[in-house]
Amino acid sequence: MNRLEPTGQTAAQVYQIFIKATPNEIWDAIVEPEFSARYFYGSRVDTTGEAGTPFRYHAPDGSSLWGDELVIESDRPRRLAVGWRSLYDPLLVDEPSSRVTWEIEPHEGGFCLLTVIHDQLENSPGTAANVAGTGWMMVLSGLKTVLETGAGLVADPR
Repeated sequence: MNRLEPTGQTAAQVYQIFIKATPNEIWDAIVEPEFSARYFYGSRVDTTGEAGTPFRYHAPDGSSLWGDELVIESDRPRRLAVGWRSLYDPLLVDEPSSRVTWEIEPHEGGFCLLTVIHDQLENSPGTAANVAGTGWMMVLSGLKTVLETGAGLVADPR
């Protein structure tokens, strides 16, 4: 199957993972470039995390933007919603923006439930197919691993 064919994944995609970390540690891992490079396919995030400000991902070598949208909503360290466009793939750059929401819910025992909701994908079927399943799960598993062990799942691009 062509990876850009609609696959029924354009409804909201919801991913959840428990992480042994504080809400602030998870928030920092989402918005700080030294963290994102270790779990987000080598890309470095560029954002203040404040509503209305840019939210960008730079390619590992810094040569291009992989994402360039805005922070839609920010409630540190509980909720961050950002626009999403898949600029890393030439086949996806013309699709409209979708939205990614990170929700951090603390639990007793020093861990949090991180929920990532990727929605507004109805007009972006290629992006929906590209990020579905292992796309987001690799990112979230890498985030968990970095926060809990200090090492990423893949080689550090630095």
